[in-house]
Amino acid sequence: MGAENVIESFRVDGKVAVVTGAGSGIGRASALALAGAGATVVCADIDGERAAATASEITAAVGNGSPAQLDVSIRADVDALATNTQREHGALDVWCNIAGIMVEGPMIDTDEADLDRIIGVNLKGVHFGCQAAARIMADQSTGGSIINTSSAAADAPSANVSAYALCKAAVVQMTKSLAFEVGRRHVRVNAVAPGFVLTSMTGRYFVRPDGTTDEEMREAVLGPMRKHTPLRMIGEPEDIAGAVLYLASDASRFMTGQVLRPNGGVAMV
Repeated sequence: MGAENVIESFRVDGKVAVVTGAGSGIGRASALALAGAGATVVCADIDGERAAATASEITAAVGNGSPAQLDVSIRADVDALATNTQREHGALDVWCNIAGIMVEGPMIDTDEADLDRIIGVNLKGVHFGCQAAARIMADQSTGGSIINTSSAAADAPSANVSAYALCKAAVVQMTKSLAFEVGRRHVRVNAVAPGFVLTSMTGRYFVRPDGTTDEEMREAVLGPMRKHTPLRMIGEPEDIAGAVLYLASDASRFMTGQVLRPNGGVAMV
């Protein structure tokens, strides 16, 4: 393969992708990256307005994007989105399970309702997405690529995020199990495990209710994180979107059951 062909292998022209959590953060950045590399992208999010905003941004940039309001914890709705996407576009080539929520607090104080809520989105939601996408992709001659979102929290323990971490650790094993099952049908299943990234999830520490930023608190949060990271930097959503694009493209055609860790070096596994 020549240099030009290697570069072209990172493009996803003609592929149809679904991205959950596309209304903001890593999901939005991933949707934009896939569209920019040539994919038709269904931007799914529980917030329909944000999903529409991402799709509009793609369309304005001469891409092909459409919105979908989706609660990933509802299996029937996830199945319907997968079926409708294939029906409308003729294929389902890429499915990115990026939607996620955070529940914080000491493990001994985590109540059942919060545990059920985070499992519903971060674990069952990923499971439902994997099932819906794999059923369709396994019947396509071209197969497909499923990309799950884990976290550095699955590799390195942190206080007050046990419920989040258990879901993200389970996603890693789910990814490997499904990859083993559907590999012979040319379906690849991989995961991305980001470190600390500037998103609305992490911004909750220093963004006020009115949307303004408390700069002193921002530095109090980000300063120690930078020092803790070997690269001495904080991740941006686009840093993770690059890994998602790689796993969606033919550049990663020989990779399945793997976890990419764009985390600045906080977890070296």
